[in-house]
Amino acid sequence: MRYISIFQDLTGVTVKDCIVDHDNNTIIYLVNPGEAGIAIGKNGINIKKTRKILGKNIEVVEYSDDFTQLVKNIFLPARVHSVKKVNHPNKRVVVYVNVHPQDKGLAIGRNGRNVQKAKLILKRYYDVDNVVVV
Repeated sequence: MRYISIFQDLTGVTVKDCIVDHDNNTIIYLVNPGEAGIAIGKNGINIKKTRKILGKNIEVVEYSDDFTQLVKNIFLPARVHSVKKVNHPNKRVVVYVNVHPQDKGLAIGRNGRNVQKAKLILKRYYDVDNVVVV
């Protein structure tokens, strides 16, 4: 709650959810649709202020009730062609994200950081077990 309160006070946007990724020392804020730009601020000023105050990396994702749109928002600015959610017989749910070939590295992120972010968000909202970028 403290992380949400600080971010809302700094940015003036409504935070829908906040996920703390201890492995990557990152806080992921989910904001209402259309508010990511405001949350980030001009030249990323709000992100920089929050990072300085909290001592953690900050990421902002626009929330969407639509599963496919949420996945696309998570992987921005990579160009996502398609999203496929597969229920495997062993009760595991895997999401396959097809991105433009030039954007594959961008979508995965350094050390798989963006895939990890996607797993955290999608596990919380849709009980997804794994995310694969193809």
